[in-house]
Amino acid sequence: DAKALRELLADGTVGREWTYAELLHDAERCGRALAARHTPGTRIAIMGGNCPEWVMVQLGAAMAGLVLVTVNPSFTVREVRYVLEQSGSGAVYYQPNVRGSALRPVVDEAAVGTAASDFIIDIEDHAELFSGEGDGELRATKPYDVCMIQYTSGTTGFPKGVLLHQHGLVQSNYDVFARWDLGPGKTVMCPFPLFHTAGSAVCVLGVLTHGATLLLVSVFDPVAVAKAIEREKPEVLGGVSTMIFAVIEAAKATGTDVSAVQQVVSGGAMVQPELNRAAQEVFGVPILIVYGQTETSPTITAAWPTDTGADLTETIGQAGSHMEVAIRSPSDNSVCAVDEQGEICMRGFNMMVGYNDNPAATAETIDKDGWLHTGDLGTMCSRGYVRITGRVKEMIIRGGENLFPAEIEAALLEHPAIAEVACAGVPDEKWGEIVACFMRLADGAERPDDGELKAFIRERLSPQKTPAHWVWLNEFPLTGSGKIQKFALAEAFVRGDFANSAG
Repeated sequence: DAKALRELLADGTVGREWTYAELLHDAERCGRALAARHTPGTRIAIMGGNCPEWVMVQLGAAMAGLVLVTVNPSFTVREVRYVLEQSGSGAVYYQPNVRGSALRPVVDEAAVGTAASDFIIDIEDHAELFSGEGDGELRATKPYDVCMIQYTSGTTGFPKGVLLHQHGLVQSNYDVFARWDLGPGKTVMCPFPLFHTAGSAVCVLGVLTHGATLLLVSVFDPVAVAKAIEREKPEVLGGVSTMIFAVIEAAKATGTDVSAVQQVVSGGAMVQPELNRAAQEVFGVPILIVYGQTETSPTITAAWPTDTGADLTETIGQAGSHMEVAIRSPSDNSVCAVDEQGEICMRGFNMMVGYNDNPAATAETIDKDGWLHTGDLGTMCSRGYVRITGRVKEMIIRGGENLFPAEIEAALLEHPAIAEVACAGVPDEKWGEIVACFMRLADGAERPDDGELKAFIRERLSPQKTPAHWVWLNEFPLTGSGKIQKFALAEAFVRGDFANSAG
């Protein structure tokens, strides 16, 4: 009879609610209806925002022995069609409107000529969603059965479909909330999108396996969220750093009391010290980081509630439960020494089965000894705390020596004239690769010449790390999530696009 799921509407008020018994009842109804329509193992796409029906379909699909394919509701027709075709989806379950956009026209056009075109179902139409529930039977499944495919948003090439299994999704997300002492009676506010593992895996499965309450944010409006925190008093708030910052700013601007929050959890890279200070000021608690990837269901490392100081602001915590984390050499895959930089790798029960219909990419990511290579560079201290220092593919190999852009960029940012900087490797006949530095001038600053910049960096770093090319830009090419596309800068340099601005 405990509350399992509560719907937070766009205006910040609570809509529908389900106890555990009620959610089980509706999930089983959905599971039987899905089983009546689809044979075991059928892949069904779901495209929608954060709504309770999304959760019902997620749970019901697993009970019916189906595989859920998650689709970002902001995808274009072309992107949706790619996912439907690559996954081999036999149906699309969609929410009619998400953030003012009608999804049915997109789904209809994307599904033409695909197997999914026979079953296009509105999840908010319960008569349609539960149709045939009396004709279907729930199916027995096994722990390592694939139950979900999520698509990674890479910075190059087409997204890859990550095959995730039940044991990895359920156990690892139980474990991360066990680390944070979540239990029955506590409420977790979730603004993470359900089509990401942070939403459907960490929040839905992590919260429900602990008997806690999930407060599902349907539309993220920071003022509405802040006021809902004041009224509903959730003990845990999740969100990416931009969301948390927005809630902090909204609480300050409106004078809203958000001190009921006992833990703030965020996914991604290390939390900036200033954001942690702001969280301490407004919530009274620091931000706990969880780091991972879709390929690992998603947790690899996480902070502890007892962490303080640099462990909170300069690391991504310690390895998750029941898994191994290692820092390995990008050149020979040997284990690095304590505090030595290498690639962050993990091995454990929560690892993906592989990439859908892409054995080459799977073999490139998971080595013969079962280690999954994240592509992130980092170090591990003697106490097992991990730091992120960059990306492996951004590593520059100059004359056989590994150079790390993050180190060069950090040194250059000390120069008062540089507002933003990115370093990338470009081809060189003698060295194989050399360093090209791309910079944006700080407002009001006078542009330094190349000689001054070389002298500045030589005071801080060894000669081989000194950039050979200096390029000034007004803006950087960015990914959809706002990260600088260094590969695009390198490609443009090779094409000669920066001939007039390069030193």
